[in-house]
Amino acid sequence: MNIIDELEWRDAINQQTDAEGLRELTNEKAVSLYCGVDPTGDSMHIGHLIPFMVLKRFQLAGHRPVILIGGATGTIGDPSGRQSERSLQTLEQIQENVDKLTAQMKKLFITEGDNQIRLVNNYDWTHKINVIEFLRDYGKNFSINTMLAKDVVSSRLESGISFTEFSYQILQSLDYLHLYKHEDVQLQIGGSDQWGNITSGLDLIRKKEGSEAKAFGLTIPLMLKADGTKFGKTAGGAIWLDPNKTTPFEFYQFWANTDDRDVVKYLKYFTFLSKEEIDELAEKVQTEPHKREAQKALAEEMTRFVHGEELLEQAKRITAALFTGDIKSLSADEIEQGFKEMPTYESTLETKNIVDWLVEIGIEPSKRQAREDITKGAISINGERVSDLELEVTPSLAIGGRFIIIRKGKKNYSLVKLSQ
Repeated sequence: MNIIDELEWRDAINQQTDAEGLRELTNEKAVSLYCGVDPTGDSMHIGHLIPFMVLKRFQLAGHRPVILIGGATGTIGDPSGRQSERSLQTLEQIQENVDKLTAQMKKLFITEGDNQIRLVNNYDWTHKINVIEFLRDYGKNFSINTMLAKDVVSSRLESGISFTEFSYQILQSLDYLHLYKHEDVQLQIGGSDQWGNITSGLDLIRKKEGSEAKAFGLTIPLMLKADGTKFGKTAGGAIWLDPNKTTPFEFYQFWANTDDRDVVKYLKYFTFLSKEEIDELAEKVQTEPHKREAQKALAEEMTRFVHGEELLEQAKRITAALFTGDIKSLSADEIEQGFKEMPTYESTLETKNIVDWLVEIGIEPSKRQAREDITKGAISINGERVSDLELEVTPSLAIGGRFIIIRKGKKNYSLVKLSQ
């Protein structure tokens, strides 16, 4: 299957500048293509993955991906999708972000062989251009009228846009021209909001290299959830690729909780499962939705892709323990992940009676209520039901010397941290 055919089946194409020409080119040769990300933060989130999943598919099909980390454009700020100006960061902060995003990219892409990724930083060629060269050699090729008509600019005219952000599309166009000339890049891909920047780059290439220059652009559809909200956002904020920002367990749970209406779309877009495998899972969504097999497959594939096999298995262990109540099978670090969002209490644990202890730390409102819940079997410690009103709670109960898990009723878990 031609890579374009696969992308069409996976509903991964929004617009193309020359669909027929790109199909012919990808049939003829291994194409060099690029996608960029600006280092505005120290980690990518899953929204950033949307165009890079397409880049990865091109790589697996034998093409040669170039990943551009925008050390220069990151100092300016892409106005796409924003109603206000970005806050400028220091060059030191941007460089730190460049280093962290580079490390993330190396984990996601093939780094050996003929089609290994090439990582580039547009600061390397942009910082050498002085303001006179910028205006004469590049600015002269851009019409203000055309730039104002681009959605990314026109949407900001009412609220206001600085000259700095207005000039972003010139810098991105310069990137495409540089990569076309020096890295043999003939295709730029990006999100649907990058269409204006991509077409500006193509215009610059043709003005500088001739109208017959073979260069193409492709954008990816805007991804919305079935309820109309933006993909990748939760009540707790973005889902990050950095395990210190979003734990592998939280990452796994995000995908595992996908709506039935979205799961097949996400399987097509984000996983490398075959058409046959996805069709089989789609059938199960219709016939056995309660088993959530499609969601489990999606969560496993994505967690393995971003975090690797070991952290996937850890996320699955935490999930299984929470489902079965087998809390003692978890390590202290796994408990910290799994109970991160649950009510948390602190205890300077000394040996104490269970009734007194539950009231003291705040899980029970009164001794009478504590006795009633224990008598009814509604209290569990580390997955084991408590029935003895005279039970002594001791430091030895703490898992890893750090945590005790209390369950009240069937689903109300609380995390008790031991103070040092």
